[in-house]
Amino acid sequence: MGEDRRLRAVVALAQGMAAAPAPREAYRAAALRACEALAGSFAALSVWERDRGCLRVLVNVGARAEDEEEFPEDETYPVYEFPEITEFLHERWAGGVGPSAWVETAGGPRGASAARAGYCHQRVAALRRRGRGCCVVAPVVLHGRAWGELYVARRAGVAVFDREDADFATVLASVVAAGIAQTERLEEARRLAFTDALTGLANRRAVDMRLDEALERHRAEGAVVSLVVCDLNGLKRVNDTRGHAVGDRLLERFGSVLSLCGAMLPGTLAARLGGDEFCLLAVGPSGDEVVRAAEELCRRAAELELGDGVACGVASTDDPIGPLRSGRRLFRLADAAQYRAKALRADRPVVAGREGEGEDDPVVRLADAPPRGAAERRAFRGRVP
Repeated sequence: MGEDRRLRAVVALAQGMAAAPAPREAYRAAALRACEALAGSFAALSVWERDRGCLRVLVNVGARAEDEEEFPEDETYPVYEFPEITEFLHERWAGGVGPSAWVETAGGPRGASAARAGYCHQRVAALRRRGRGCCVVAPVVLHGRAWGELYVARRAGVAVFDREDADFATVLASVVAAGIAQTERLEEARRLAFTDALTGLANRRAVDMRLDEALERHRAEGAVVSLVVCDLNGLKRVNDTRGHAVGDRLLERFGSVLSLCGAMLPGTLAARLGGDEFCLLAVGPSGDEVVRAAEELCRRAAELELGDGVACGVASTDDPIGPLRSGRRLFRLADAAQYRAKALRADRPVVAGREGEGEDDPVVRLADAPPRGAAERRAFRGRVP
């Protein structure tokens, strides 16, 4: 391959990974472009999972064998079958030699590879079993340590990879590593954009997006959509008397309780809206199931060492709350119920749309939140678009 063609191949690989909308597509672009650049028939990208002691295949592209899926759920290979992963990808280049690719053939090790004859038997067997004549294996090094490998193979009967191909594969693996680093940075940025930094829960932006999707499902399929809105009692007192570090600890502990109770409802999103306000967004479970989870939330919050429990309001499309034209209205109903719970100092959730049986069974019958004062209304409008 000429220098210009190889340069174009490197650029195509980098652009393909940069244009990928998510890690899975980036991995596929990396393997596919590398396969094309090296005139291979098959390529795979694998990550070394140190905690599991295995190579896990992320993607297979090209002429796949019957047992090879494009995005395998759990195609793994123990590293003891491929000791070069731990030795070649770490110890050898850590001494200053630098990471470089090597070639394996279906006929066994050749040339310099003969010194590693004990290491390649699994790869040789795999080549023969899948009708491939040779492969080039390039280490992917990320943040100064071995991340995994790029593997490109050619079918039997065509030219075997040579040293020049291996050197080019090393270059391609470096480009792949740069693309993976960029992908990880973008994923981290996306995660932070939808995550509350203190508690690790989802944030308001994530709730707004999920709620829009949930309402579309509600209109199309009739899926039950429920909101539990919570106001953590006593946070200001804790901040004023014991300091904000202790107040943050209360927020974190309640966030853990919220996450635990949200897990009672499959697929539920647990979020911190801001300050001392939290919520659960459930799609699918019945209104009664959501109320039971909210009751458990109130019980556990009351047992926290810090704070004074939680005021909790529930609004669900499973209850007679009238037509739901927007997520804002569901928020207003849940918020009104929460405000009522706080006013009553209720130790159980207040549920919008349910008729009470007595003073101990508080309900919210109105379709919208009552006036709460100018400052509270401004805060509310700022929270719910």
